Amino acid sequence: RLPVPKLENTITRYLNAQKPLLNDDQFRKTEELARAFEKGIGRELHEQLVAQDNQNKHTSYITGPWFDMYLKAREPVVLNFNAFMSFNPDPKPEYNDQLTRATNLTVSAIRFMKTFRAGYLEPEVFHLNPEKSDTEMFKKIIRFVPSSFSWFGAYMVNAYPLDMSQYFRLFNSTRIPKLNKDELHTDEKAKHLLVLRNGNFYVFDVVDRDGNMLKPSEIQAHLKYILSDNSPAPAFPLGYLTSENRDTWALLRKNLLENGNEEALQKVDSAVFCLSLDDFPIKDLVHLSHTMLHGDAANRWYDKSFNLIITKDGTAGINFEHSWGDGVAVLRFQNEVFKDSTKTPAISPQSQPASVDSSRAVQKLDFKLNDALKAGITKAKQKFDATVESLSLDMIQFQEGGKELLKQKKVSPDAVAQLAFQMAFLRQYGQTVATYESCSTAAFKHGRTETIRPASVHTKRCSEAFVKEPSKHSTEELQNLIVECSKYHGRLTKEAAMGQGFDRHLFSLRSLALSRGQALPDFYQDQAYARLNHNIISTSTLVSPAVQLGGFGPVVSDGFGLGYQVQDDWIGCNVSSYPARNGKEFLECIYKSLEDIFNVLKGKKIGS
Repeated sequence: RLPVPKLENTITRYLNAQKPLLNDDQFRKTEELARAFEKGIGRELHEQLVAQDNQNKHTSYITGPWFDMYLKAREPVVLNFNAFMSFNPDPKPEYNDQLTRATNLTVSAIRFMKTFRAGYLEPEVFHLNPEKSDTEMFKKIIRFVPSSFSWFGAYMVNAYPLDMSQYFRLFNSTRIPKLNKDELHTDEKAKHLLVLRNGNFYVFDVVDRDGNMLKPSEIQAHLKYILSDNSPAPAFPLGYLTSENRDTWALLRKNLLENGNEEALQKVDSAVFCLSLDDFPIKDLVHLSHTMLHGDAANRWYDKSFNLIITKDGTAGINFEHSWGDGVAVLRFQNEVFKDSTKTPAISPQSQPASVDSSRAVQKLDFKLNDALKAGITKAKQKFDATVESLSLDMIQFQEGGKELLKQKKVSPDAVAQLAFQMAFLRQYGQTVATYESCSTAAFKHGRTETIRPASVHTKRCSEAFVKEPSKHSTEELQNLIVECSKYHGRLTKEAAMGQGFDRHLFSLRSLALSRGQALPDFYQDQAYARLNHNIISTSTLVSPAVQLGGFGPVVSDGFGLGYQVQDDWIGCNVSSYPARNGKEFLECIYKSLEDIFNVLKGKKIGS
């Protein structure tokens, strides 16, 4: 189970995170408020939270508040919450044809779903010592241990089974807009796929009444039929509604239902997933990011648990709604689907589609729109286009080293990347600001994520030495500063992964206070608390053989959304920003910071 941290530890960690962001007077005030909270109302709330947690052993203390946080948010899901991960191309170039790839990825996705539902999907396990635990021998033995003890057997060899309770929401699931708080809806009985092309909606069954998957050649035939349909794009594309403010969309949805669209909407909501087929090729990686992060809202349904997007040249990616689950579940799905579709593809480019009557099997959904709905769609489109117009996406690849060299130098690759972001922001804007790095707590029952706070007194000291006064320090002193940052970041990461951060704990106590109808404690009304939770640099990392790159929008209007990966011999970053910040310049500063850090680690002087 996810532990509730000790209140005194949470307050200490909170103050450590505040220290680099505040001057001495501000810090004194924040410390006073924090200590008063710890002795007074905070202690009461903490005891209530622990008691509540003890009564709800089937779940974790974060589950309720975290679902509420997502589902009560009224901002549009696209750009504010939905993230994307794009697949690497199929290693066999001829398999990147749009129809071939769409068929293979769809078949592999259904295979994954069927394997999962039959209880045959291999458990997700984090192996700290893979030589001992990631072996056929261990799997054979552990299979016969009763499940109430098997996790203990895994712990003995440093293998940690991860929570997979989110996985069922991957399929047949959608987020339904409701006034004040949305709902998650899953209908595992539905057997059809939703396909969007050119703003038109199509459905066809991919599973028969006995639960068997349709033949791949039939799925291919139906997708071919959709790809060759010449229907014009609708004048009022419904997809735009899913990019609206959630209350606005909730009211429009009510109108849709009352206007005779209940059956069509039910088909959209319950579909196995949404396959979006785009009619253009990808120009470059920036175009790829725009396409997968938001694309054309006419050809997306952002409320589905995920959209599998495939462009004209077979480039593929996933855009996923975030309330139901986190990156770890989506990444496992992507890894399996990529491996299956490339190693054992269902069809080849030479395969002939089955001779079936697709015009009968494929149903095109028609929506009845009144004037209010048409006006709602037009307004949603204007807002969406304006927001997308103001969004910048930029990226860099640092080719002068990566994980291998950093490990040789005995520093944490993730710590170095995060240090470079701190250094870059200091170089660009002259300050240290609230920074967020997400860390999975899936090692616990119903764990979600915890926050690592990469901005510390150590990164601030190190960044100032590199940016403001490099000539005052010897190379050895600078190396020692990097090592300090690495050690501290390693500690924060370990604490977060073990459920010992402070963000989720404080968040839950705040939710509890609000749910009791109490006045919000002074601690939460401190400007410093608000500033720490206004995450100007929001970061997330992933490395996977299936994924080319991933990203998300800035979480605040004056922030950066930073997806990054540290590979063996290179480091990639892609950044999203709005006009209040300059993402291109930020990346140039990150590049310069990485260059300086790598030079110092190699024993060279900065700038040499």
